Amino acid sequence: MPSEPPLLSLKNVTVCRGPNRALDSLTLEIPQREHVAVIGPNGCGKSTLVKTIAREVHPLWSEDSSVEILGRRNYNIFELRPLLGIVSDDLVRRSRRRVSGRDAVLSGFFSTLELWPHTPVTTEMTRKADAILELLEIPHLAERPVAEMSSGESRRVLIGRALAHDPRTLILDEPTNSLDMHAVHELRSVLSKLATSGVGIVLVTHNLPDVIPEIERVILMRDGSVFADGPKREILSAERLSALFRIDVELVEREGLYQIW
Repeated sequence: MPSEPPLLSLKNVTVCRGPNRALDSLTLEIPQREHVAVIGPNGCGKSTLVKTIAREVHPLWSEDSSVEILGRRNYNIFELRPLLGIVSDDLVRRSRRRVSGRDAVLSGFFSTLELWPHTPVTTEMTRKADAILELLEIPHLAERPVAEMSSGESRRVLIGRALAHDPRTLILDEPTNSLDMHAVHELRSVLSKLATSGVGIVLVTHNLPDVIPEIERVILMRDGSVFADGPKREILSAERLSALFRIDVELVEREGLYQIW
């Protein structure tokens, strides 16, 4: 049987944000269903990578440059969105609305942030939204307005929104920003649960403790390029992380979770 195309294949991709090269001749491939962490300091190009995958920004044209998602270079954006469940910081900032938790999840079926009047919500969609809220252990948030939720609660609702279409991969950009210790612990548990359910996880972060035990591969980014890439236990070393963040660090690992000092 033919092998399935990779989730993502970038070749010599350069993306400019203003006068700066946010991605600089980046070459990277991520297979489907792989659990991957992309780690790097602020400004290294991580969020631009997510926006490139989501087709929110576009690379400079070059004959030897290409972006392929699931084996295709060209997509109708409305065909692409159901295949990738993206939860970004931008989405979190825009989500503080009077929409309820259930309606926020339902909006994922329509690639919006709320349900407009006469939106054709079916009984099957509502059942699916309620099942997702149960999966994420937040059925009590079904009727609560997102604007009245904590940061951790709204983050989990947005993950539910991203799961509405059963995406092949969940892409999370800095998922623990603004969360307290308890909310971070709960979010890690949810991501571990999703990782074991068959959803691919691409975790984009500058925060090493975000890397759940199910992550198999780590990609380190610096200055818009891949700094190191490989199995988690090989890549996560004090020496590499010191070079990545340009400070001396100590690395501690406990039960599959990592922390630096």
